[in-house]
Amino acid sequence: MIERLAAAIAGRGRWILIAGLAIGLASPAAAAAIQPHVGPLVIAVLFLAMLKIGPQAFRIGRRDMTRSLGITLVFQMALPCAAAVLFLMLGILDRPLALGTVLILTAAPITGAAPIAAMAGGDPAPALRQTILGTALLPLTVLPVFALAPAFGDTSAILGTALRLLIIIGLCAAAAFALRKTGAAAKAPSLIDAASAILLALVVIGLMSAAADALRQSPAQLALTLAFVSVLAFGLQAVLLCLWPGTSGAIPLAVAAGNRNVALFLGVLPAPATTDLLLVIGCYQIPMYLTPLILPRLAAWTHPSR
Repeated sequence: MIERLAAAIAGRGRWILIAGLAIGLASPAAAAAIQPHVGPLVIAVLFLAMLKIGPQAFRIGRRDMTRSLGITLVFQMALPCAAAVLFLMLGILDRPLALGTVLILTAAPITGAAPIAAMAGGDPAPALRQTILGTALLPLTVLPVFALAPAFGDTSAILGTALRLLIIIGLCAAAAFALRKTGAAAKAPSLIDAASAILLALVVIGLMSAAADALRQSPAQLALTLAFVSVLAFGLQAVLLCLWPGTSGAIPLAVAAGNRNVALFLGVLPAPATTDLLLVIGCYQIPMYLTPLILPRLAAWTHPSR
């Protein structure tokens, strides 16, 4: 009975995420109640991803490691630096949408990238590898970006936050791999998938408070911001699908490109920057958690013969 229910939930994971978005927008009280618990929920999602995938997420040849490293440097350093220079030239770097774009591009892939890649029909292991590598390199990749965008403040707090997240990833990996040795993951894969979907839905509810407030107070601003971040997120995904046509790594890399852990910066940015960026970050959660529904359609559109 429980396994059948878990299989049903896992099979509808993408719709559960959409339900989380709807609840977060419709119920500010629910968003406010869950928001303080988002951190532990994200850690639980990461643990479940490692429990499901196992040590193979870390088994990578030299060629693949070089490619993954190059992708990380492009995602988290080249793209945000190029965006920051462009906005500086246009004289708009101090505006929330411009700052939000640079911050999104600077962030590592979200810790939920692996289950989202699986929901979108891709291999979760490459997405998890990009999350781990991107987080490990974040203390390095933020330096040139933050030098170009002084509004983000001192990088030392970011470095500490990234290092703490890296330690958490290591602890999650150790606990998950130890549990895998008992055979628990092999016995109940649908339970892991169902739990991941539910936890991700709770995360998105907790991150929707700013968007929910804007829906009531400034719907026009919400619509503009949502349109902008949707084009950014899905545009990055479409570019990746075009660059890696027909390969098994296209979908997980697209997930990693368009779904960034920008919420990581919330606790360490200067207060004025955080206030200005809350709506951008809140709206960014919407395309992020619509990815399992939209990405397969993007893949079919970019490669209709597949």
